[in-house]
Amino acid sequence: MSEITKIVITGGPCAGKTTAMSWLQNAFTEKGYAVLFVPETATELIGGGVAPWTCGTNADYQKCQVRLQMEKERIFWQAAGTMLQQKILIICDRGVMDNKAYMTEQEFSEILGGMGLTEVEVRDNYDAVFHLVTAAKGAEQFYTTANNAARTETPQQAAAMDDKLIAAWTGHPHLRIIDNATDFEDKMKRLLKEVASFLGEPEPLEIERKYLVEYPDLAWLESQPSCRRVEIIQTYLKSDNGDEVRVRQRGIDGSYVYYRTVKRRITGLKRVEVERRLSKEEYLTALMDADTGRRQIRKTRYCLTWKNQYFEIDIYPFWQDKAIVELELSDEDAKITFPEQLKVIKEVTEDDAYKNASLALIRE
Repeated sequence: MSEITKIVITGGPCAGKTTAMSWLQNAFTEKGYAVLFVPETATELIGGGVAPWTCGTNADYQKCQVRLQMEKERIFWQAAGTMLQQKILIICDRGVMDNKAYMTEQEFSEILGGMGLTEVEVRDNYDAVFHLVTAAKGAEQFYTTANNAARTETPQQAAAMDDKLIAAWTGHPHLRIIDNATDFEDKMKRLLKEVASFLGEPEPLEIERKYLVEYPDLAWLESQPSCRRVEIIQTYLKSDNGDEVRVRQRGIDGSYVYYRTVKRRITGLKRVEVERRLSKEEYLTALMDADTGRRQIRKTRYCLTWKNQYFEIDIYPFWQDKAIVELELSDEDAKITFPEQLKVIKEVTEDDAYKNASLALIRE
């Protein structure tokens, strides 16, 4: 049976997406993937004369773009299901959440509501999201509009749009941001490394740092444009070989997605992690195999994008004075810059007492 993975390559104007597609095709075709590309919908529509300035309103245009984007993705997924290759990678040149950056919250909510969808369903329908930062932020000398007729933004507008796009995708469980800290070639190599790591090539390593922090200012978090709140219920399952196996319900306001995750530790920082999406029925069936020696973990997670880093801040109902912050890294030595509003007590990456599996233990 084919393994189909759908990812998004997004980013601000003049971020390198077109070049990235070529690099991704070459790299993952060599690794045995059938690589399929869902082309950027906005470029297609605007090139064909359907644009925000030709439709009745911007909302009218965005509604067309959202519907076409989703239909294209549906067709690509359907086609992938007929293919004989074992590993299929669908790469979306932007995803539905990109549209949110070009309209108001109310307009986006009304469009999704009219289609019977929620933001959680749409955002988390992709397996991973990789955001390439615009050249207008950190590589200004390379910013240009000459290579895309649909691109009209000034560098200042491009930087602002980049921030809006990051905010739109914040909350996704696998969001990675590729900045301009290196030259362009190394930027592409970092993207390949991030995608390969997510896909498990050669194996699905997760490099994670974890910190104990003082209880954060929730009002400050909720005021940040690049912060989203999600509710998580995590249940540990029985395991015969020492692996950590869990299922997770993740979402908000009655809209949820479900995952099954298997983790095996290699070192204090590195773990092999294999995750797959579940249907609600599969999730409910898996709960029948719950480890009765552990309670369910319920937590509120604030996903915060800060200086191109993705913080996951977990608030537990049994702690009123502290919380846990996690960051997934592509490099064990990556420098972490905390917002001054997050007061770090200590790093607890290798302290088993602060693992969710330990917090879930029922002690006599």
